[in-house]
This record gives sequence, C-alpha cells and structure tokens, in this order.
Amino acid sequence: MIFNLERLIRQNVKTMSPYSSARDEYVSDGSAKIFLDANENPNENGVNRYPDPQQRSLKETLATIKGIATEHILLGNGSDEVLDLLFRAFCEPAKDNVITVPPTYGMYGVLASLNNVENRKILLTKSFTLAIDEILQAIDANTKIVFICSPNNPTGNCIPKKQIRKLLVNFHGLVVIDEAYIDFAREESWIAELSDHKNLVVTQTLSKAYGMAAIRLGSCFASAEIISILNKIKPPYNVNLLTQQMAQEKLLRSDVLNQELADILEERKNLEEALKTISFVQQIYPSEANFILAVVDDAGKRYAQLLEKGIIVRNRSGQPLCENSLRFTVGTPRENKSLIKVLKEIA
Repeated sequence: MIFNLERLIRQNVKTMSPYSSARDEYVSDGSAKIFLDANENPNENGVNRYPDPQQRSLKETLATIKGIATEHILLGNGSDEVLDLLFRAFCEPAKDNVITVPPTYGMYGVLASLNNVENRKILLTKSFTLAIDEILQAIDANTKIVFICSPNNPTGNCIPKKQIRKLLVNFHGLVVIDEAYIDFAREESWIAELSDHKNLVVTQTLSKAYGMAAIRLGSCFASAEIISILNKIKPPYNVNLLTQQMAQEKLLRSDVLNQELADILEERKNLEEALKTISFVQQIYPSEANFILAVVDDAGKRYAQLLEKGIIVRNRSGQPLCENSLRFTVGTPRENKSLIKVLKEIA
C-alpha cells in the first residue's frame, strides 16, 4: 500500500474554507504607508499592528539553519499547538486512533483525550526501545498517527533509527518524531530524511536548548502538502510579534547557543558522575537530553527531602517502567553542586 495523504485528512478539513485574515490578503512589501484594512488601533506603539500570520522572516532564518525550504515549515504557539493541529487535521473524533509508546511525553495522551481520539499505548521495551512488532500489530485502518519522542522524555535516550525507519516503511499513516531535545544529542535530526519519507513529521522547540521556554515557539517540519493542510486550520495570528522578534534574535546568535550547549553537556557529564557517588541512587540511565533519569531507593521520600531543601526535581515513578525514578534537569554548575551537596547530606 502506497502512502496516500488524501486518505488521512479529515473530510471536514478537506472541504472547509480557511479563514483569510487582513494580513493574509495583503502581504506588506514596504510600499504601503496607510493601513486601514484590519481594524487596528492606528496609534503606533510598536505592537498595535497584527504580526505576519505566516512568520515569513523567521521561517527564512530557520530554513537557512535547518537546511530546508520554508514551505516545509510550520510554526506554532509551542510544540503543543503543533501537535494539537495534527490531531485536528488528521484524526476523526470517536473513530480514529493514534499510538503512543510510554513512558513518553504526556501531552500526546492529553491531546488524544481532548480530541476524542483513542490512544493505543504500546510500552517501550525494558531498554526503552520500540516494541516494533507490537506497534505494527496494533495498527488498523483507523490508525492515523504514531508519536515517538526522540530523545525520549523521561528516559533520555534516542530511539534507534533502524526501528523508526521500519515503522516509516510499514505504516501508511503519519510518524511524528518529537525532537524537543535533539540539540543535546549526538544523532542528527530526522529533518534530513523528510524527502525520503512522505509520512514523516518532525517537531522541535525553542524551549529547551535555545533557552526560550517563555516565548512559546514550536516548529513542525514535513512535506509541503502536510504543512499546507496544517496552515489551513491554524489560528490566523498564532505566533505573536514579540515571540517572532525574540526568536529571530536568538537564532542569529549561534555563538551563544553553541557555548550554552557545550556547557550543559559538560555539566550533564559531571552530574552523571556525581550521581554515581550517591548511595541511594541505584541506576542511572544514559542520556542524550538535558536531563538524567535515575532509579533511587524511594523516589517519594527523596523527592520530599529535596523539596524541603528548596530543590525541585521530577518524580517519574507514576510512568510505566520508571518505578522509583527521579528526573534531574541539568542546571548551572552552581545549581548542580548544590543538588549533589544536598543528595550527599540526605544519603
């Protein structure tokens, strides 16, 4: 069976007419001086005009960095909006299903519930890789999307590319790879393989490595056809002007990003070595992200002890395969030293 995008699109999305905003109908080329089309307050204050609904300048910068054409890029109000748009475009409520692979990012399941779409959960193996045969067996005619987080949250590992390629070839729905943590990993992004797989969708964010969690900017990379469908249903001005401006500035400062990445990776290594010296830490999982998942003797107890000392980590014990595990985000050298000091005190 050949991948057929038309078969995946919801019927109402196929037939709907997208909203056309004032700034969609007129794209400024700098020649116009008086704007009386969008019912804006005419008094200039820097933010009284609507932003570019297609974020053209920002996309051009991002396209250069990622080595991809702008028509393969969609930007959203955080990655969560991008993920929600995928549900809205391709998953028929109360009929279709998606597959997730716990332990993984919790929003996939939340968005499935919100959109009234069945979430078929296929656990990762004990080594946190895909149970690929079980996934393929769980797929039926109404399976529209498989979500894979790589590097995975909360486990920190990259999912083997061989497994994902097998899924891309054998599944004729969308394979969405969430690369929120890819900048910390040794592996290359899947963006480079978009032309090889028409059903591949890659999402990324500026919240992690770029240090811009507060501005809420997520990105989606896919075929021009998939991006066109998502553009059809996205809100008209989903990325505000201040976010576009701040993201543009940060993306152009690659020197800052590279130094911060190097520092975080060095601190990740130091933190891993330090955790090995803590008596109640029973296992440390290898990480390709900016956090480390560790098994401890009593996660609830240790979480409470750290909280009492003013240190907040994440107790991941409620996730499958993560019993008695704590997730430690890599902080600054000072923060990491404070963490280890407290861990030694409570040991």
